[in-house]
Amino acid sequence: MLSWVDKLVPEYIEGRQDMKKRADQVDRANPIEMNDLKQFNSMIDSMSYSLEWMTTGRQPNTYRGVDEKAVYQRRSYENIDLIPDIAEQLESEVEKKLYMTKEEKIILADILSSFSLRERQCYILHMAQGMSWSEIADELGVSKSTVQTHITRARSKVEKRIQKVV
Repeated sequence: MLSWVDKLVPEYIEGRQDMKKRADQVDRANPIEMNDLKQFNSMIDSMSYSLEWMTTGRQPNTYRGVDEKAVYQRRSYENIDLIPDIAEQLESEVEKKLYMTKEEKIILADILSSFSLRERQCYILHMAQGMSWSEIADELGVSKSTVQTHITRARSKVEKRIQKVV
């Protein structure tokens, strides 16, 4: 359910914190260690740049250009691998074919990318997987009211998007 960006961001944050701790331990009176400090600072800057790019989906310090907000998340949602295949259920109940147009997939990707990570997890587990709020709370290690809040926020975002389309 997590995209590669959602997995990498915490790793980069932790690595940057470790690098900052190491940079703080440098003996500033020693010229050799001062050279190391330059390297640490360079690596910290590179990690910060990469983090900004991954979290926003935009190249940092780019004010004009062809870039999109949350581009990595949108691309992963367009694959729609996280939504379970319900074709068998539809065929068994009613003779219908499951089909989404390209425009519908884009709208769905936009909606999912507007969610926070936790809203997306809760909403998909509830709506697509059919889990109860209690089951989701146990799965994610949060309270039931937190799950309810995230699902309510996600539903509100869906309703706003549907109103724009209709």
